[in-house]
Amino acid sequence: MMISCENLVKIYKIDDEHEVMALQGLDLEVQEGEMMGIIGNSGSGKSTLLNMLGALDRPTAGKLFVNGKDLLRISDKEQVKYKRDTVGFIWQNNARNLIPYLTAVENVELPMLLKGRYKKQRAKELLEMVGLGHRINSKLDMLSGGEQQRVAIAISLANNPSLLLADEPTGSVDTKTADIILDVFRNLNRELGVTIVIVTHDMQLSRKMDRVVNIRDGKTSSEILRKSVYQDALNEDGTLKDGGLFGEEEEDTHVEYAVLDRAGRIQVPREYLDSIEIGDSNKLEVVLEDGKIVLLNPKEQNK
Repeated sequence: MMISCENLVKIYKIDDEHEVMALQGLDLEVQEGEMMGIIGNSGSGKSTLLNMLGALDRPTAGKLFVNGKDLLRISDKEQVKYKRDTVGFIWQNNARNLIPYLTAVENVELPMLLKGRYKKQRAKELLEMVGLGHRINSKLDMLSGGEQQRVAIAISLANNPSLLLADEPTGSVDTKTADIILDVFRNLNRELGVTIVIVTHDMQLSRKMDRVVNIRDGKTSSEILRKSVYQDALNEDGTLKDGGLFGEEEEDTHVEYAVLDRAGRIQVPREYLDSIEIGDSNKLEVVLEDGKIVLLNPKEQNK
């Protein structure tokens, strides 16, 4: 297990009287070598979770283990080592990833220099892995937005992390470039075996992954899993064996499952509740019919 979150809570204190609960008892497990996505509306808690996984912030309560390390209780010194050795981070804003007056290869070399393990050849190899072997000496103003993001991915791999975290890595590029970037992640996942977690608002991301977790109101609400029959129809590069393009015109490739928390509770999507006209009520009638759990509007049943 690469990541294990149990009843994870994060509370931000605004002032002496007000608090915001960004994570409200989130449960999540990610296997070693898995590439998965995290989706959710703005304010759902997905970026907060990514900050917790990257040790950029500490949880308020619960359990959080990454690669065997307890991120709730590690010391400040251990936290610095974790961020340097275990995790690589890719931000949406390239200004946080890159130093503009350095070349592509110099940007990749920098983390190695800071760690004291400088290897120029390794930096070149990483740029080749992300398809930029021909741009190693280019300054950033000579690179497109998508190329800059691929440099950022190479930087995140400089110290051989076991976990890559990407926060909206395709949010500022067009659809074609986004596909290229996601293909880079998929190839790295397959070739290096590195675990990759990508936070995004793009629902189409699910077509590029076997598993996508949906976070709602600070909790894991549902998981979107690729159907095994569709998985069997894919080549290693993500194309369909019959020649169709991966992610195009295949509407029924995944299935979404609600996630039970440890108390047996699930989150019911608001649109489902609206469809049975529950209104502002917080009550539902739960019945078991022919082996199915059915949720009913009690007002309708009592008319």
